[in-house]
Amino acid sequence: MRLKVSDIFDSFYFIGIGGVSMSGLAKYFLSLGKKVAGSDIAANEYTAELENLGVDIDYGDNTENISEYGLIVYTDAIRDNDVRLVEARRLDKPIMARGTLLHEVGREFKKVIAVSGCHGKTTCAAMLAHIFSAAGKKFASHIGGKDATLSNFYICGKDFFITEACEYKKNFLRLKPDIAVILNSDSDHLECYGDESALKKAYMEFAKRAAVTVSLYKDLPFDFGRTFGFDKYSDYYAKNMKLINGAYSFELYEDAKEEAFIRLGVYGRHNVLNALAAAATARCAGIPFKFITEGLASFSGVERRFENIGEVNGARCVADYAHHPNEIRATVRTAQKLTDGRLFVVFQPHTYSRTKNLFDLFVKALSPLNNLLIYRTYAAREYFDDAGSALTLSQSLKKSLYGDKPDDIKEFIKKAGSGDVILFLGAGDIYYIAKKLMENPSVDI
Repeated sequence: MRLKVSDIFDSFYFIGIGGVSMSGLAKYFLSLGKKVAGSDIAANEYTAELENLGVDIDYGDNTENISEYGLIVYTDAIRDNDVRLVEARRLDKPIMARGTLLHEVGREFKKVIAVSGCHGKTTCAAMLAHIFSAAGKKFASHIGGKDATLSNFYICGKDFFITEACEYKKNFLRLKPDIAVILNSDSDHLECYGDESALKKAYMEFAKRAAVTVSLYKDLPFDFGRTFGFDKYSDYYAKNMKLINGAYSFELYEDAKEEAFIRLGVYGRHNVLNALAAAATARCAGIPFKFITEGLASFSGVERRFENIGEVNGARCVADYAHHPNEIRATVRTAQKLTDGRLFVVFQPHTYSRTKNLFDLFVKALSPLNNLLIYRTYAAREYFDDAGSALTLSQSLKKSLYGDKPDDIKEFIKKAGSGDVILFLGAGDIYYIAKKLMENPSVDI
């Protein structure tokens, strides 16, 4: 039998430890009593949390501590010529990609539940964590965001490992889950797949790696597994949905039989689908409906998923991770239902390639907005590309403004007033800029 990674190594060094997934993995090995350290370009809330747990973190290009650790782990956001990776290779250190380590961690649990999809992974995985907690299961949850109560990593046993399965660079094909959840498939990461059909093919391959598949009805051509959706032909579907102050309640049906009444504490119609997926998955794990109802009711949201972050001039400010045209539309629809006033949107594009590949879809999603600021692109791992830049996108939107510094955002949101809603959208640093503005709108950032 192949040894587990925690049996082989006593110490771990994470390159890019400030990433939400990487910090979650670091917490797992801390829970086992392992020596953990890492590095990142700059401090953030996750590095601060880890440092409070006793983790040594280097900032910038410091490489001197790498020699002290057994396994070097890197994230895909790190380029191949990164000085820390180069140093690890020079020292002939064992090196492992984040996606591979995630698979190795899964091997240390009795069963793995992996949640995939272009939208909703974090919310659905967090919902599952609350359901498993309500049911008293021994599990760990590793999610791509900070749950309001369980954070990005939580562990109370090793029967189940609930994690996200990221489609970027086909990382999810490194996993071999017992239950594979496929929330949706959409045009994204085309720089990796080329077109949506290739992405769907990868999802099919992912599904075949699992013992049980839970997928959105009609979204992918599966002829096996369990399905969820608004369609009554789904194995799990919602009926008699009611909207109260932006949050939905509904009757949950399993195999055409009403089994539970669900009341959600999070906004948006799309979260009904996330809840259906979580319920279907929990049922595949043998959890009674009683605990599904309790767990979903206890879920109050994840950071950056329609998160209320404060007020400016009496206007409600909301931050959301939406960085794909379909996510933008869904978030805007939810915001419009919650206000009788005006809607102000600050959108930060995430990566030049996504903006370039989905340019027309971004224009279509953003064109209806009357109060819109396009903020400078969060490049992440990429080099500048004018065709996919925030400025180029803004120039294609007649009613938009462009901003490349926080003061531009400050001037823009001053126009909002009581009864209005301001949305801060994007997967980059727009969230942290917005949070600082909420702390004191008059200070420089």
